[in-house]
Amino acid sequence: MNDKIRYVHTNLIAEDWKRLASFYINIFGCKPIPPERNLSGKWLDDLTGISEVSIKGIHLSLPGYENGPTLEIFEYSPTDKVYAEKHINQMGFGHLAFHVDSVEVVLKKILKNGGGQLGEMVRKEYEGIGVLTAVYASDPEGNFIEIQNWSK
Repeated sequence: MNDKIRYVHTNLIAEDWKRLASFYINIFGCKPIPPERNLSGKWLDDLTGISEVSIKGIHLSLPGYENGPTLEIFEYSPTDKVYAEKHINQMGFGHLAFHVDSVEVVLKKILKNGGGQLGEMVRKEYEGIGVLTAVYASDPEGNFIEIQNWSK
């Protein structure tokens, strides 16, 4: 028997889920998918292995998808407040990527809304494919985002 496999969501753990969700809504046009989550109970303790855990947050639709994968932004209580400095080449989750009409315009919006820039904006021509304009940025909680545009 073949199992049908479908990608469902990417999860970001936030210090402030409402602030982080607002960032992705305002910058990238993500849309909230109700209901907001307010999860707790033995089932969640068993699933996470954390005693008396609760999770609050929301799923956001990603631009270009109506019934596609979502961005799940959750805030845990209790929270593991150990923060390791994030690096773009660190093993594990790397970045979210968004194709945009203007890399420059979106980068300015990110910077005005509490995000940051990593490295420089670059333009690279790929023969037979087109021109890539890209920059790495970060959201207000330091998660990396690649902003890109491909043109012919």
